[in-house]
Amino acid sequence: MARKDNGPDGLVVVDKPAGYTSHDVVATLRGIARTRRVGHAGTLDPMATGVLVLGLGKATRLLGHLALTEKEYLATIRLGQTTVTDDAEGDLTATAGAPEVDADDLAREVGRLTGDILQVPSKVSAVKIDGKRAYRRVLDGEDVEIPARPVTVSEFTVHEIRTGAADDGTPVTDLVVAVVCSSGTYIRALARDLGEALGTGGHLTALRRTRVGPYRVADARTIGQLRAELAPMPLAAAAAAAFPRWELDDRRAALLGNGVRIDMPSDMPAGPIAALAGDGRLVALVESDEGRARILAVLERAQG
Repeated sequence: MARKDNGPDGLVVVDKPAGYTSHDVVATLRGIARTRRVGHAGTLDPMATGVLVLGLGKATRLLGHLALTEKEYLATIRLGQTTVTDDAEGDLTATAGAPEVDADDLAREVGRLTGDILQVPSKVSAVKIDGKRAYRRVLDGEDVEIPARPVTVSEFTVHEIRTGAADDGTPVTDLVVAVVCSSGTYIRALARDLGEALGTGGHLTALRRTRVGPYRVADARTIGQLRAELAPMPLAAAAAAAFPRWELDDRRAALLGNGVRIDMPSDMPAGPIAALAGDGRLVALVESDEGRARILAVLERAQG
């Protein structure tokens, strides 16, 4: 008989350190929480730091439904050098240099990369081409062509411009930027495309994700803090932060907890809704289907 997993339930917003893969963070949390039931909602490149949302126990059922479509980043773009990965992790492929950048040209090209755009992801990315990850094809020596796809860059703001020299002496210009974008947007592709448009080449040298959906870096905890005290966000609080609420009386909570499709109020919005019992427990995640609750996940089954 399989051993029952009695680990904690809840959401954990991690401030991912540089050098960790998202899977590294999952493995670390499995050790801290002493449970195998850990999953993550979206990934971050090893070079990047910042918000990574993880679910423990029952909260893993919420991850696929979380509205994490908008993300915020702080990044540093280096103009004057190009790399194979479009970030500082890859080998240099060109060093055109950028001792200075015309402010009007910069503003124009940043504007062109803002709004609804078509973006070609980095060739060294996890995008699948005919069922195989692009980076795997590149490692196998293939010449990869990734089709452009629509993304939305809601905000692309240059906060600081610094000029200097790279380690190899190439004159470069570093831009500290803030980006608000849709899920699936590659910030390193923005760096690449901005550098290409300016004729200097460009790549990403630093990336910090400051928000994913409703979860902000101010609410995130470091690995060290989690080792000292795990304290995951309770299921009800996690759901209330991400979904509209539907408060149930005891009878409806019991029915829904037993998987019964009950009637829903007519004013419920579209999309996932957190159905909460009177004592605040998260009973289920549901959505309205012709006036009745279609159950996406039962989190608290009725007793008896």
